[in-house]
Amino acid sequence: MKRWIPWTVAAVVVVLVGAGTLRALGARKAQQQALTTAAAPEVVMQIASNELWVVRRQSLPLTVPLTGTVRAVQTAFIKARVPGEVQGLTLREGDSVRSGQEVARIDPTELQARVRQAQQQADAARAQVDIAQRQFSNNRALVDQGFISRTALDTSQANLGAAQASHQAALAAVDVAQKSLADAVLRSPLAGQVAQRLVQNGERVAVDTRILEVVDLSRMELEAQLAPADALGVRVGQKAQLAIEGSGQTVQATVLRISPSAQSGSRAVPVYLGVERGPDTPALRHGLFVQGRLDVGQAERLVVPLESVRIDRPVPYVQVADQGRVAHVTVQQGERFEAQGQTLVAVQGVPEGAAVLAGRVGALPVGTRLRLPEAAAAPSSAPAATPAASAAAR
Repeated sequence: MKRWIPWTVAAVVVVLVGAGTLRALGARKAQQQALTTAAAPEVVMQIASNELWVVRRQSLPLTVPLTGTVRAVQTAFIKARVPGEVQGLTLREGDSVRSGQEVARIDPTELQARVRQAQQQADAARAQVDIAQRQFSNNRALVDQGFISRTALDTSQANLGAAQASHQAALAAVDVAQKSLADAVLRSPLAGQVAQRLVQNGERVAVDTRILEVVDLSRMELEAQLAPADALGVRVGQKAQLAIEGSGQTVQATVLRISPSAQSGSRAVPVYLGVERGPDTPALRHGLFVQGRLDVGQAERLVVPLESVRIDRPVPYVQVADQGRVAHVTVQQGERFEAQGQTLVAVQGVPEGAAVLAGRVGALPVGTRLRLPEAAAAPSSAPAATPAASAAAR
């Protein structure tokens, strides 16, 4: 018997045994996969009709945020025009004043003495005019009779002119002294209320010292600083809703003026709004801080509820029902506004007509099967989820 025959038989046996083993392992693996599939059926999410939002275009009010301080259009500081001691100041913060009403006065004793002094100097100058006039008249008669020369007449005429000029200067000094005496009485230049009382009776003040601040609350104005991009759509006559700090009430305002130039430091554009007053308008005070929104127009936008925009990833996205399964679509957010009892946001990236899942559904993996209501069972035209979004979902 040849020696190679046993080795050949052994090799054949080994091959047959190995093939049988591999076949058995493959069958066992297939059986395990079948058991696993049968044990874990595909999850189907039941979606109610109120958990879907069909993306549609809506007309959005374009608004610009406003912040600023309300100020009275007419305000005035009553200042001392002459130095001296303050007397007769009885008004305090909140008191009402009339236009032209006397609010205080400066001690007039010294000013009255200056008026008397100036008047007496004017009387003395008038006496010198009379003397010079008589001398000129006499010299003119003597010249006509030939007793004195023409030169003496010219001299007396010059003396008369000098005396008359001195008299006019003395009268001007009287006017200045009387003006200073009148300035000792401080009067309100406008009707309103006292906002500040800055001195007390008996204090000695200098010229231009502030005594009282008076504000007229009948006309109020808001100065708002707008960014250059926001100011492009602002026009005179546009309306705004203002909310008073610490109060739930709102007031109406109208754009009255727009500054033709931006501020050099911040590049902000000042916009001035007149606050409309009515019987139901809340009480406004000079210096109150307000904030609000200015209506600058309308725009057509695709909108979804703000709660449907998920931000649990670096890029916002929405969950869309696409052919009965979940797809994640990245979106860009725009303007927000209140409508239909909820906050809506303009979005880009999702097509019109797509069915967006509500935020309360929760985060679902891409591809999750959905059981939709009959009205929304039609296939969606939403774009397929990006590879990055699919990978992140898995």
